[in-house]
Amino acid sequence: MAPHSPQLAPDHACLIVYGSDRPGIIAAVSALIARNGGNIVAFDQYSDDPRGGAYFQRVVFHRPDLAASLPAIEADLAATLGEGFDLEWSLTDQSVPKRMAILASKQDHCLLDLLWRHRRGDLPVSIPMVISNHTTAAEDVRSFGVPFFHVPSAPGPDKSAAEARILELLVGNVDFVVLARYMQILSSDFLEKLAVPVINIHHSFLPAFIGAEPYKKAKERGVKLIGATSHYVTTDLDEGPIIEQDTIRVTHGDSAAELARRGADVERQVLSRAVLWHAQDRVLRNGNHTIVF
Repeated sequence: MAPHSPQLAPDHACLIVYGSDRPGIIAAVSALIARNGGNIVAFDQYSDDPRGGAYFQRVVFHRPDLAASLPAIEADLAATLGEGFDLEWSLTDQSVPKRMAILASKQDHCLLDLLWRHRRGDLPVSIPMVISNHTTAAEDVRSFGVPFFHVPSAPGPDKSAAEARILELLVGNVDFVVLARYMQILSSDFLEKLAVPVINIHHSFLPAFIGAEPYKKAKERGVKLIGATSHYVTTDLDEGPIIEQDTIRVTHGDSAAELARRGADVERQVLSRAVLWHAQDRVLRNGNHTIVF
């Protein structure tokens, strides 16, 4: 089912269900929502094997006066799905925007695109802060009414001081983090202490053309496709579960600068889609890959 409008939906809840597939799950969820006064408005499911394989479900339903009803619905879910089917579940109020922090460096195309889309109402999130290891985008960020924090990265491999300061700003204040071309590697200790999803964006040449000037190297090799990949960050560098990808064709006539410009366009589009789908609870992780409803 194609993603719907990103606007926040009063009195709408999103139910995520996952576990082992078995008969009766759809009927049980539908009956549970109905007896709690809800009306299903969107329903998606996926099973990799109907004979007990991994099962994933996303249901959006409307229920008048939802906030007051959530405790009773959650108790029913715990009894019906947790105890009755041994399934995991989560329930979110779709009128409450997720808090999204952005980490950035000098390249600002993804950063400013996210801020612009947020101001237009295209992303159902709040942005409590932008953190950067450079100050070049400070005034641009503040012009959107978003707090800007400069946390410089010390030269060399030891980034512990910068990571400690970033954690002070983030922990307890955000629901997820976006790396909008943040050119620093996050340590496993940082990710563990942060304990919220982190979304990254990069060009799709990896593992080819690693390091600096990837578009210059791609031009030298005569590539015919360029693209971008957005994925969740894990302790394995650039190998986390992929959320979204896209490509465009290029020709021998495109300069390295033109490849970089067109690549930046793809990066903006791919990252914004990944952020939108995560904010709408459309992305379910299953090991090292994702189900995107």
